[in-house]
Amino acid sequence: MESVEARDQLILVERSAAAPYVQYPPTPWWYPPVVGAWTAALIGAFAWYRVNGAMFFASLAIVLAAEGWFLAWMRRRHGALPMLGHGRPPAEIGSVYRGYFAGLAVVVVVVAAAWWLGGVPVGAAVAFVAVTAGIALYERKYAAAAAKVRDRLG
Repeated sequence: MESVEARDQLILVERSAAAPYVQYPPTPWWYPPVVGAWTAALIGAFAWYRVNGAMFFASLAIVLAAEGWFLAWMRRRHGALPMLGHGRPPAEIGSVYRGYFAGLAVVVVVVAAAWWLGGVPVGAAVAFVAVTAGIALYERKYAAAAAKVRDRLG
């Protein structure tokens, strides 16, 4: 009898630990292209870097303010966001995180090469496409992993 009760308690503890990773509303359909556009805008701000310092700093401030607003909106929408380094994600989610960071490294190299070889407009365009596609892929994989965790924990 005690072993069944202990097992139930362990499952409850695991469910509680997994909750921040699997129990929040999915991101809206427009999230990947908005993040891609934000990244392209950030790179586009550098078009002003050598031309007009005031325009560079103003455009950079606008892009960073938009990021702050967006993060505040996401926090209000989700209630609490899982933060890397706080807690331990379920194994299925941890695998998706590792894939995300590996993909991020590839995207950074590709965008940097495009920017270096083709200039700011090419870098911004490649960033939009790569980031939008990467975030869309990550969102699909994360949703599938979260569903596996929910199924496993009941």
